[in-house]
Amino acid sequence: MQLDDLLQRYFATTDLSGVALDTLSAGIEHCRVDLGLEEDRGKRFALWSFLHMFGSAPDLDVAFENEEDREAARNFMDLLAASEGDGAG
Repeated sequence: MQLDDLLQRYFATTDLSGVALDTLSAGIEHCRVDLGLEEDRGKRFALWSFLHMFGSAPDLDVAFENEEDREAARNFMDLLAASEGDGAG
């Protein structure tokens, strides 16, 4: 899954600067539904990560049955937090 593809799929654009709040909310909800339906572990992780960046990801125990996936998600969150602390984000 590519970021531009996800943005286009859920928000009908790759430029979020002009997206209306209701479109943003609808896209996030659509992505949450897709996450709930997705069975492929890699795709689930990608969708969860995408939602996390919008502050809308479900809790790890809800999103991932597998402890390895939950640990990968924790690592992802730690990496994002570290990059924000460095001023890179």
